[in-house]
Amino acid sequence: MARIVVIGAGMGAMAAAARLAVAGHRVTVYERAETYGGAVRRFERDGFGFDTGPGLLHLPAVYRDLFVKTGKEPLEDRVELTQVDPASRHVFADGTTVDLPNASRAGTVSALDAALGSGAGERWGDFMVRAREAWDRTRRPLLEEPQPEDPAALGREPYPALKAGFLRRPTTTLARIGARELRDPRLAALLDSYATAYGFDPATAPAAAAVLPYMEQTFGTWYVKGGIRALADAVYERCLKRRVEFVFDARVEEVLEKDGRASGIRLEGGETVEADHVVSGAPVPALHRDHVVAWDRQDDLPRHQLLGTGRVTVCLALRGSREAGAVHRTVVHAAGDRPAVTVLRPDDPALRPDDGHESVTVTAAVTTSPEQDWQAVAARVLAQAEPAVPRLRERLLWQEVRTPDDTLGETGVREVPGPALAGDGGRLLPAANRSPLPGLYFAGGWAHPGGGLAHAGMSGALVAGLIVEGADFRGSR
Repeated sequence: MARIVVIGAGMGAMAAAARLAVAGHRVTVYERAETYGGAVRRFERDGFGFDTGPGLLHLPAVYRDLFVKTGKEPLEDRVELTQVDPASRHVFADGTTVDLPNASRAGTVSALDAALGSGAGERWGDFMVRAREAWDRTRRPLLEEPQPEDPAALGREPYPALKAGFLRRPTTTLARIGARELRDPRLAALLDSYATAYGFDPATAPAAAAVLPYMEQTFGTWYVKGGIRALADAVYERCLKRRVEFVFDARVEEVLEKDGRASGIRLEGGETVEADHVVSGAPVPALHRDHVVAWDRQDDLPRHQLLGTGRVTVCLALRGSREAGAVHRTVVHAAGDRPAVTVLRPDDPALRPDDGHESVTVTAAVTTSPEQDWQAVAARVLAQAEPAVPRLRERLLWQEVRTPDDTLGETGVREVPGPALAGDGGRLLPAANRSPLPGLYFAGGWAHPGGGLAHAGMSGALVAGLIVEGADFRGSR
């Protein structure tokens, strides 16, 4: 039985902790904040409840696998999952609206043809076929296996180049392939919104970002009754049942080394804790030093972190019930290069004081410049969201604005990491799970395979596999 210290109680770190505890190790989690979940938080006031992190779940199989591998109780015994249908309503800048069904390629093609004109659905469907090819080329090395020591192969663009007679057009950025292959500004805006939702700029993101809409439209969109915070509660409770220990309000200052390997941690007050392995689930520069990308040196930052992409979330307490025909998620597109905003309206009694009220969240990706006027940003975001909620202004009781500064207080960084993407020379690959320092591992959204609930859960599985199976570990199955 090894002594394992886990830094941070985010979703990826807790996923690793539960798996390691089941394998017979003694696991203790040290979290700088007063609670678990990382960015998966809940804001509550006057009987209203809001998810201030992610509001929907994709690839729920990741957490189903976690619960199967860490006990006999399946995930659905702990949380209630429902498919969101339609998966999303899109309101384009010209006023056109389309409802996209959940995990139905044929339904999506039909909906786009009906809303945008004959041929629009076929072009999107053909684009998804090429996105599937990129997915098939990268799914296992990018999501299910530890990052290779030489990740050069993942730096090559997996999105297939189109052939036209003897000419082959090179693949470039997501925005360029959208304009070239979709040939409709509304379809291009639809494509762009999947990238901007994760903080990627379509103008610079590689064509491989086409896997983002492919994943959602293939594997579906799910809601956790009571909000996504209920999933964090379930993972935390699973850790406790597996006898994982948690220490909150405990800031880790340093990873200790002895005889060329990680040997424990030093806490803010000077206390040291010995360990056979250390799993870091938080991107704290002082912990990593020269063992991975030096996150405190801007020139070495992954591009999406260098741009400083975070999220503004406006929590809206509304009087009056949801109108007939309301949908769970609406994406409102703006003219020009402004990113879309996402409006979530869960029809969940657990998140409102009674049926005569509604809780709504409006979220947008933003740059985390310290010069930002967050109230002005929130006002712009709210104005853009108005087409998604009839009579929004007159129904508004109060609002709470959550900014990247709140993210900093909860997670230690202002930025929100996106999932790893292949192509573009590997600039969007996060730190590998195994660090160059033996005994030190990385889990969570800032580690392979990147950010997002599903990807964070995968990172926990990879780290546990590396520690339990060692050199024989070849990836998740």
